Amino acid sequence: MKFSLRTKVVLAVLVMALVVAGVTGLVSYNVYSRSMEEHYATLTTNTARSAASMVDADAVANLAERTLEIYRSFCPDETTPPDFAAFTQADWTAYYAAFDEIAQDPAFQETFDTLSALKEDNGVLWMYVAFMDTQTGQGIYIIDADATEDACPPGTCGDIEPENLALMEQGVYDFPPYITNYEEFGWLSSSAAAITDGDGHVVAHAFVDFSMNEVMADREAFLLRLGAVLAAVTVVLILLLTFLFSRAVVRPINLLAAATGSFVSDKQKNGGDSAISLLQIKTGDEIENLSASIRQMEQEINTYIADLTQVTAERERIGAELDVARNIQASMLPCIFPPFPQREEFSIFAAMEPAKEVGGDFYDFFLVDDDHLALVMADVSGKGVPAAMFMVIAKTLLKNSAQTGLSPKAVLEKVNNQLCENNDAEMFVTVWLGILEISTGRMLCANAGHEYPAIRRSGGQFELFRDKHGFVLAGMENAKYREYELNLAPGDALFVYTDGVAEATDAQNQLYGTDRMLSALNRSPEADCEGLLRTLRSDIDAFVGDAPQFDDITMLALEMGRLEDRMHKIRVKPEAESLEAATAFFREALQDQNAPERVVSQVCVAVDEIFSNIVRYSGATAVTLGREAGEGFLRLRFSDNGRPYDPTQAPDPDVTLPPEEREIGGMGIFMVKKMMDQISYLYADGFNVLTLEKRW
Repeated sequence: MKFSLRTKVVLAVLVMALVVAGVTGLVSYNVYSRSMEEHYATLTTNTARSAASMVDADAVANLAERTLEIYRSFCPDETTPPDFAAFTQADWTAYYAAFDEIAQDPAFQETFDTLSALKEDNGVLWMYVAFMDTQTGQGIYIIDADATEDACPPGTCGDIEPENLALMEQGVYDFPPYITNYEEFGWLSSSAAAITDGDGHVVAHAFVDFSMNEVMADREAFLLRLGAVLAAVTVVLILLLTFLFSRAVVRPINLLAAATGSFVSDKQKNGGDSAISLLQIKTGDEIENLSASIRQMEQEINTYIADLTQVTAERERIGAELDVARNIQASMLPCIFPPFPQREEFSIFAAMEPAKEVGGDFYDFFLVDDDHLALVMADVSGKGVPAAMFMVIAKTLLKNSAQTGLSPKAVLEKVNNQLCENNDAEMFVTVWLGILEISTGRMLCANAGHEYPAIRRSGGQFELFRDKHGFVLAGMENAKYREYELNLAPGDALFVYTDGVAEATDAQNQLYGTDRMLSALNRSPEADCEGLLRTLRSDIDAFVGDAPQFDDITMLALEMGRLEDRMHKIRVKPEAESLEAATAFFREALQDQNAPERVVSQVCVAVDEIFSNIVRYSGATAVTLGREAGEGFLRLRFSDNGRPYDPTQAPDPDVTLPPEEREIGGMGIFMVKKMMDQISYLYADGFNVLTLEKRW
């Protein structure tokens, strides 16, 4: 697509104007937002301080003391809050009934009335009084100045915010204002002020929450108005600069363009001077220099008019681009072997050689998770650049779909419909797809019109596995595919390929065929995967001889390791709801081994801590759990595809310090280290792998 110089200048000016307008709008918006936030911060702080000063501190202290006494009566010890998660309905009824006497206290009602009046007068969304029990890490409501049924009754508890707890440990009891945005409550500006008695002791805190929803709406309206003004200024600026540029630059350049465009016709008509030599442009700038240069160029062109430099350069450019395309295509396929050096359960090797600079064949293999390996062998119809482009699309769609955890059948059906969309070139691709469960050797496979795979059982020879084919991908929408199962034992091998192997042709147009392929593979059936492919390729080359390669040749071999992985594995979602299934998975192995209840309890605590950390902090989308149990031991393995993190390197907390003086965090991993007999970490193939061992 070509653009005129005027269009390019307009676009350049537009981009610069948009950048300037964007920066201006961003700065203005930030200044406006900051001023509104500062206003609400001041308002929130002053209101909280007013609430703290207006209530009777001695009365609040008495209410807080009584509230704490009731709350502590439900605590298992002085540092552990009540286990509200285990409360029954009767427990909750007894808990809140204990606070009814406090709610009937005249001092409670007087404080409630004072806060309610202040809340209504200042337009406060929520106002309440609570005190901080640092021993249990809980904030406990005394009075909520809300007369509706949504008010929190006395004794309602919540975790103390870490920031507020840190301030209290530093001796700061007035909590600075902060702005939050919760889906349930909207935008809030919150603050708290300490309520102190006559001796200056902090007895409770007055909390204030202002709604900022209207403020946020005003911010959006301000941004829209500012955007409209900046857009108008941008349009005026573009029009002005376009007019000036057209007069000073575009018109002289158009004259030059017209003169150069008539160069050939002028030479053919009279063989004399062209319009270029007669053109006189006096702008006193670079355009005048350009005009002079063009006149000089005219003289030089006449001596090289028969030169084929342009054609030669074009051929070289195409060759260079095809070379780059070949390198790009090769780099898209896995080409580093061994690809998974940490995995002893299997070995794999693959190779692809296109018939032209680029081809449509491709292979792929990748870990879906720690226990599932996906293998892909595919052949796109046609050859050259179109096939290579279609190959990129098909490979990407197949990998993306398989990594979501779909079965081979579901992957082929989904990708088929995606490829059928806007397939104006009417291309298609044959695909063999297998997903191997590494720990068991069970492989689910599906075939979309591709060649039969070859299998060699341990100690045996390669034979074709004549599976049932489905229709090719991109051939028909909503096509259905069937799955079948292969079980690969240690020492078994799998070989998949494209039709370029069986259809390799010699000078007499004879096909290589699958019989020759199997014979070549079985010359050294115990060779490793790389050796198998090199032997087969050498045999193909010897058969073809000097005949040109007719089709892309792509091969992949997989061999199961001689050492079995005895660890039983399951895959779970990294969600809090999966914790129960994870705990049950390990508890089952302990029960089978008649492990002591103490060991069961320690393992469950460790599983809770490790799995919860994965769910909360790793960002993982897949988690694989593994277990290996024997007489007197259990080995636990957690594998996830989240951010790399080695918990074994986490510093241990100083347990000699009182709880309130320790740094927050690290206690859970510290407990796991103490309860387990061995813990190790490895990051490999994009997965965090944490292994624990418990003996008894």
